[in-house]
Amino acid sequence: MTSAKPSILLVECADRAGLVHGITGVLFRLGVNVVGNHEFVDRTSQRFYMRTEFDGAVNAHTLLGELRGVLPAGADVRLSKQEPKRVVVLASKEHHCLADILVRHAFHELNAKLEAVISNHEVLEPLVRKFELPFHYLPHGTLSREVHEAEVLTLVQKYRPDYLVLAKYMRVLSPWLVRHFPARIVNIHHSFLPAFAGARPYHQAFERGVKVIGATAHFVTDELDAGPIILQQVIGVDHTHTAEDLVHSGRDVEQAVLARALKLVFEDRVFLCGNRTVIFD
Repeated sequence: MTSAKPSILLVECADRAGLVHGITGVLFRLGVNVVGNHEFVDRTSQRFYMRTEFDGAVNAHTLLGELRGVLPAGADVRLSKQEPKRVVVLASKEHHCLADILVRHAFHELNAKLEAVISNHEVLEPLVRKFELPFHYLPHGTLSREVHEAEVLTLVQKYRPDYLVLAKYMRVLSPWLVRHFPARIVNIHHSFLPAFAGARPYHQAFERGVKVIGATAHFVTDELDAGPIILQQVIGVDHTHTAEDLVHSGRDVEQAVLARALKLVFEDRVFLCGNRTVIFD
């Protein structure tokens, strides 16, 4: 028999002395066993962050009520049972990130339940169908962005997702759509932001003679490619690499970074700290 996963307690609040003692004291009094703990104080904002894993049955209402009694006013306190997050993926034509997500989802590696894939092109439908998942083709054609996004949002909301994932979705989301999923849209970008924006980024990198290429996974905000960064990674390249070599190597980095970032997010290991992140890996 597989043992139950630990519960996860997530706390963010103004910092003050004794917070760890107060929180763990509540858990001790309620008879649960702490099996993992991380905490951090951001000295700039004087915010306290804590992620605690514990074993044992506890009444969630009682636990959260007692915790608010020992925490500063306005504390954000959440309890997670590590249930898979409901996810909708948006994609366009490039297959590499989507394919990697589909395989990891099939082998239960992401703590996610992939509800559907939505695309503005038909090319990826055969791939998605192989995994017996819903695929929705919503072409933008001559539609305005407002009309197309309204169609996308109507379809997305039917699945009630916890998160949206942009797996090389080549449409810029408007602030109107982003506001429906604050800090709940994850994107993969083809470089260390904000380098090489626009079309043909790896060809731009080739022309500049770069010695490293990389990828950035980040939350989507109103400002294009400027949201809080979750994860970044680089690999070395040299004069022997053609532009096409950079494209292929870049794709490998993109799918690895996105997969790792999604695992962190879906396991409740990422806190927002202004436009930065606190990550308990």
